[in-house]
Amino acid sequence: MARVYEIDSVVPVIDPTAFVHPDAVLVGDVVIGPRCYIGPLVSLRGDFGRITVGPGANVQDGCVVHCFPGTDTVIEEDGHVGHGAILHGCRVGRGVLVGMNAVVMDGVDLGEYAFVAAHTFVKAGTAVPARHLITGSPGVVTRELTDTELAWKANGTRVYQDLAARSLASLRPATALTAVEPDRRRVGTDTSVAVPLHTYRERDREHDREQNTGGADANGAPL
Repeated sequence: MARVYEIDSVVPVIDPTAFVHPDAVLVGDVVIGPRCYIGPLVSLRGDFGRITVGPGANVQDGCVVHCFPGTDTVIEEDGHVGHGAILHGCRVGRGVLVGMNAVVMDGVDLGEYAFVAAHTFVKAGTAVPARHLITGSPGVVTRELTDTELAWKANGTRVYQDLAARSLASLRPATALTAVEPDRRRVGTDTSVAVPLHTYRERDREHDREQNTGGADANGAPL
């Protein structure tokens, strides 16, 4: 069970279908919706305002979520917050991807299915249009996202929703082994489940090439 603390008689809420890692910390006015995944060492501090994590969203290892007094931080349905990100008093719209180690400041409004690139600093009050990429420090909206990128992100979020279910079913404390056992098992995922974006793009390009050449390689030989 996560470390959960009430303050001013306000107690965090965790939907029974959500997974919150035992090493996460939830304080005060925090509401975790169904099928969410909250990773280890996440800090959700609802001691100044409300933090809402919508259905199917994930907040990965080492993230910090907070806000100024009287304001809220909202991660809407299927929001995807990468390792080490910081969110402060912002709205993360439905289906948004916040990249690893990004910082999203007060009053930021990330439109539906927008991407925040890794290490981006999104300054206070910035509005990012739906389905657009923001990158840099300070962040600049650079372009509209492709269907390939959005499909890759949606798949990654589904993988984390599956991880929430896997963790509820099988994650438990254990004692480390002292040696690798013969025929050591692997965890129940592989590259058929998800790949990095650059690999996903190349697979998509390869599929397009096959479609355009009628199933032949560059020399015209059947594939």
